[in-house]
Amino acid sequence: QYADESAILSIRVQAYRNGDVINVPYNITVNEVRQMNGMEGLVIQGCGGDLNEWVDGINGLLAEAGILKNGDTFQDVYAFSHDGHTNLLFNMANVDLDSGRLVMWRLQTHEQFGGTWLSDYRTNKLGISVDERPAQNEKPDCALIGQDGNIFVLMGMASRTLKAHGLGNQAKEMSDRITSSGSYSEVLNIIGEYVNITSAEGPQECGSMEMRQDF
Repeated sequence: QYADESAILSIRVQAYRNGDVINVPYNITVNEVRQMNGMEGLVIQGCGGDLNEWVDGINGLLAEAGILKNGDTFQDVYAFSHDGHTNLLFNMANVDLDSGRLVMWRLQTHEQFGGTWLSDYRTNKLGISVDERPAQNEKPDCALIGQDGNIFVLMGMASRTLKAHGLGNQAKEMSDRITSSGSYSEVLNIIGEYVNITSAEGPQECGSMEMRQDF
């Protein structure tokens, strides 16, 4: 099995399909994920079926969306299991990509792929946190997916949601951090620490990607 929690080795394997090199993900354990301090990546949750197809499919979607640039792809991909689900971690280091577009793509496709950042996954799913920000089960839902992508619009919606749930202090803290942040990607990551980013619409179909998902 690709994502066996008993696996203790990370092995890179390469497969060839139609003359192209397809990267099979490394197998890693949850404990290894816990130790990934300072690393950032995209976690796709609930991947069923052939993980080769998932890696190939996600790389293809990101290339079509103009997120992966100059023919680059995610080369370092990790598979791990947690809470009965198989997840894929796409390491963002040394990948030529448009981070702003990736942030919006993650939000827009969250219902399909359960995409989240590694830093958020480690905090919200594995309980790794060094501060007193709201835990996952304390964060209110905020339907930002599909909204105006202007960061101040999103910040305002998230702030109003927090205040409506009696979290005025968190709203102020979030706003202060956002106004001193250095990038669009960082701002959206901060918002995600305080609210559960959801969609006002129902789940979308996975389109032509023939992959089973169970997150």
